Amino acid sequence: MKWTDRIRVIERGWLSSNNVMLFDDDGVSVVDTGYVTHGETTLRLIDEARAGRPLRRVINTHIHSDHAGGNALLKSHHDCQIWIPPGDSTLVDRWDEAALSYQRTGQQCPRFAYDALIHPGETLLLGGEDWLVLPAGGHDHAMVMLWCERLGVLMSADALWQKSFGVIFPELAGVPGFEAQRDTLACIAELSPQVVIPGHGAPFTEVEAALQAARSRIDWLMAEPRRNSDNALRVLLAFKLLEARQMGRADVTALLQACFQGNPTLRSHYPDDPEGVAVALMAQLVRSGAAQADGEAIRAPA
Repeated sequence: MKWTDRIRVIERGWLSSNNVMLFDDDGVSVVDTGYVTHGETTLRLIDEARAGRPLRRVINTHIHSDHAGGNALLKSHHDCQIWIPPGDSTLVDRWDEAALSYQRTGQQCPRFAYDALIHPGETLLLGGEDWLVLPAGGHDHAMVMLWCERLGVLMSADALWQKSFGVIFPELAGVPGFEAQRDTLACIAELSPQVVIPGHGAPFTEVEAALQAARSRIDWLMAEPRRNSDNALRVLLAFKLLEARQMGRADVTALLQACFQGNPTLRSHYPDDPEGVAVALMAQLVRSGAAQADGEAIRAPA
């Protein structure tokens, strides 16, 4: 059997994570559900792909807003179960939007409840195959990957993309994350997957090249931790711009103020006033092509 026979990857952009669909005889599972503003598109794409089969469950690799933003909508339409890793389950129970990072990053995620926890070390039967749940610290302390040894397929979430990996967010909160990312990369290397399905971007087979690039990047970030903060702010602003489509200086300043609040790591890295940082950050995004200048505002690329 080809690895694609019972797996379909709906590749999205960067505002929404990929949706990975796994087909069983009695229905369908989907791994990660994208961002809330893309919810109707997510629903349509999944409904088209399932071709009348019932949607049985949603599985989240982690609960960042771009991976769990469609949970509530899919639950309301299909009454499917929602399975999440245990690391942030108590925050979901009380829906602490500040601790879940949604509030301070200006992101949205409609409230949802989970039906089951997927613990590292457990095996899930999905698409007729056994998938081992693996811890994937670094980008997020609670993130997991899913590994099918028989097929040689790894769902890597944001632990490994073809050319990089997700922001090491724990470091922004003063929690070690670089070594956890190194450990996750070592785990992937030991698995030696034939195919990696990342949380963003197309599935790829050039795994060793991706690992080498990721190792070089984590070494570069560790050499000067301010680099991780710089990258995080660029990513958070670019993400917000994809949602808002246009942002002025005051909008960017307000986003930075929310990010800096109660965060001594970011405050130490950016002692200047938030407005000055906002102006510099907007210029960086324009230079990189991630934004277009629109007077004193920036807008998302067409």
